[in-house]
Formats: sequence, structure tokens, C-alpha cells
Amino acid sequence: MSSINYSGSDQARGGCSHGGPGLHCGGNWSGVNIAAMVLGFIVFPPLGFVVLVWALMGRPIQELPAWIREKWQKLFPGARSLSFSDSDNVVFNEYQQTQYDRIREIKDEIGRRAEAFRAFRFDAKRRQDQKEFEDFMARNPENGASAHRS
Repeated sequence: MSSINYSGSDQARGGCSHGGPGLHCGGNWSGVNIAAMVLGFIVFPPLGFVVLVWALMGRPIQELPAWIREKWQKLFPGARSLSFSDSDNVVFNEYQQTQYDRIREIKDEIGRRAEAFRAFRFDAKRRQDQKEFEDFMARNPENGASAHRS
């Protein structure tokens, strides 16, 4: 019997699976990610590699600029952002930052829900495939039922 684990959601996330004759890695190969990667290689090859790694990690390209901005701010905490929305009013800036934080939390929650839904769909597909296989084996017991039994 195979030792493939279908209960996890690594494959649904674009992760790596160890089933079969080798390591199979997915990624987020949406049209937007592929186009960004090709343009990145054309404009500046290291940028193309960054987008390639980002896609292999299974992340959508739309999250890359925010991730870079966040890492830049952590690396250089005193540097002012080049945003037009900064003002001289400290209270307004704090309010604006709390709103940005709320938006980030909402986006994170949406991401978690999307991941849970992808995992649910993967598991539902697995259950459907299992039921279909069991129906087939029940109708055709001479086609290897003894090999399937544990």
C-alpha cells in the first residue's frame, strides 16, 4: 500500500509532495506570476529570480511589494516611507497606521480562510476519488481486490 499522505493540504498550497518516484514541488503558477517573472527576467534578471522563488514558495505576486516594503521598514526603521499620505499630524499618522494594521489583519484572515477552503476542496476531492475507487472495486472484485486489501 502506498504511503502518500492525502490528509494534509501541502499539495493544495503548492507545496512539495513525496509520493511517487521523486519530489514534486508545486508553486503558485498563475498567469500573473508567470508574466511578472518573464518581465522581471527581461527588465532585471535578479528581479526575475526573486519572482521565481516567490512563485515556488506558492505566494501570489500581489503580496511581494508589501512583503518587500515590510522588510525594508524593519531593516531601516528610521527611514520615512515615500508615501504622499504622511502628514505632520502625529495623531492622524497613528490613526492611519491603525487602519493599515486593520486592513493587514483582514487580508491575513482572508488568506487563512482561502487556505482552509483550498484544503477542504483537496480533501473533498480525495474523498470523492476514494468513493469512486471503492465503487469500482465493489463492482469488479476480480480486478485486484486482493492486492488492495490490507
